[in-house]
Amino acid sequence: MVSQEQRRRQLAREKFLRQQQRRTEARRKARLRNSVIASVLGVVVIGSVALYTTGVLKDDGDKKENASAEVTPSASPTSKAPDPCAKPAAGSVQKLSWKKEPAMTIDTSAKYTLKLATTCGDIGIALKTSAAPHTVNSFDFLAGKGYFDHTKCHRLTTQGIYVLQCGDPQGTGMGGPGYTLPDENLKDKSLKNNTYPAGTVAMANTGQKHTGGSQFFLVYKDSPLPPSYTPFGTIDAAGMKVLSKIAAAGESTGAGDGAPNATVVINKATVSKS
Repeated sequence: MVSQEQRRRQLAREKFLRQQQRRTEARRKARLRNSVIASVLGVVVIGSVALYTTGVLKDDGDKKENASAEVTPSASPTSKAPDPCAKPAAGSVQKLSWKKEPAMTIDTSAKYTLKLATTCGDIGIALKTSAAPHTVNSFDFLAGKGYFDHTKCHRLTTQGIYVLQCGDPQGTGMGGPGYTLPDENLKDKSLKNNTYPAGTVAMANTGQKHTGGSQFFLVYKDSPLPPSYTPFGTIDAAGMKVLSKIAAAGESTGAGDGAPNATVVINKATVSKS
């Protein structure tokens, strides 16, 4: 027969095991959420915000899909600022996926621009074709397929690093095109002192080499990051004003890393050769 003391100890052990299981599961889910960024963690801690971007910036399971999420300190959401953006255009996100990177079809010696017609205004991006040909070719391919149309920019960071993250058709930080891209242009002259300057557009990744997909981030203020994310474009002046408007509206958690309060939807993405 089991004594009361033995029974008490058994219940205590079972309670402890349940707690450990819940903590393990919580850590597993946090790793899945984690994202603009993996090696960002060590850099952004300086700014008191720990960001782990596994897709800008984690990849879940299949390394061919970008995932971005974050671990943030607990904080009560603050009241939202007024939404400065318009309602999204009619239409829905297409569910598209490919098994391999598209064949090279762009002219690597030519100039290309990416236009993001968003609910908050147009963002023009001069693409670094010769320095990041695989990335630019992929964007040309995806934009031509309507891959980015009607997708949300799902993440805004306002502490430590200052970026708007887009390019996930799922709007969760877990989506991607089904293929990965090689890292490119990591020695770009603009990346000085482990900083991505305002106006930079770069690829999110899983924290591992050559794991970019479709997610990308737009830097609206100089951000301390290691040179691990392919810089492939520069935002024009009008686009920076749009980003400033989005950033001023804040993000949903009040902790500096969450969904933007502004309704940021890419109505149409277009790549043009000039």
